[in-house]
Amino acid sequence: MLGFGKSDIGKSRERNEDFYYVSNEPVGCLKNLYIIADGMGGHKAGDVASKFAVESFVEYVNGRSDTNEILDVLISGINYSNTVVHGMSENPGDYYNMGSTFIGCTVSGDFAYVAHIGDSRVYKLSKGKFSQVTTDHSYVAEMVKAGKITPEEARNHPQRNVITRALGTDSNVISDGLIVPIRYGDMLLMCTDGLTGMLEDNEIESILKREDLNIEEKVNSLINSANEKGGYDNITVVLIIIEGGENAHA
Repeated sequence: MLGFGKSDIGKSRERNEDFYYVSNEPVGCLKNLYIIADGMGGHKAGDVASKFAVESFVEYVNGRSDTNEILDVLISGINYSNTVVHGMSENPGDYYNMGSTFIGCTVSGDFAYVAHIGDSRVYKLSKGKFSQVTTDHSYVAEMVKAGKITPEEARNHPQRNVITRALGTDSNVISDGLIVPIRYGDMLLMCTDGLTGMLEDNEIESILKREDLNIEEKVNSLINSANEKGGYDNITVVLIIIEGGENAHA
């Protein structure tokens, strides 16, 4: 398993409200762990929300010793993080009403396990096919699903940044849990909307398929390309490449 992550402030924001975590080694009961969070809120709140969401999640996973229900660990971790962030967001002041998107991912055997909330995304590149694994929890995604607008119209919709679910904004949170089949050579891309808002899916796919770039260079190329297109938001990317060993079947 090989994972690499990087975050960039972009060209327009005064601070980076994204936060990420990469461990190719075991964390608590999980064999590896990859996280992305994109914070939101008022003065100073976004970067605090994403940081505490990730750190409390890692704290929770480190306290779990069972491995029977991997997806349950991820979803329960989000619930724990939600309690932590929401507790901070209820108090009047800089942190009031802050929240964050969140993706937690781990790979075990022939599957990747993903729990997520918000509009940060996971993509998979497998056998030359590039596809979005997660479904955005956003207003425009619901409109596309209902057939009111097209995916192309959603990209430029004035309410494209309105998310319908987030970690920390309510006392209870509903996250999606996914079990994704994987095989040797697959790539999993986790990213905030600072990437997907700047680059089309085919542009992202093209960079991931470049055989002349290693994992770190692919991540850098994605971020650089997003900045070249405007860099209107913070850009965070975590790329995971499924290597040999237990995932080495064809």
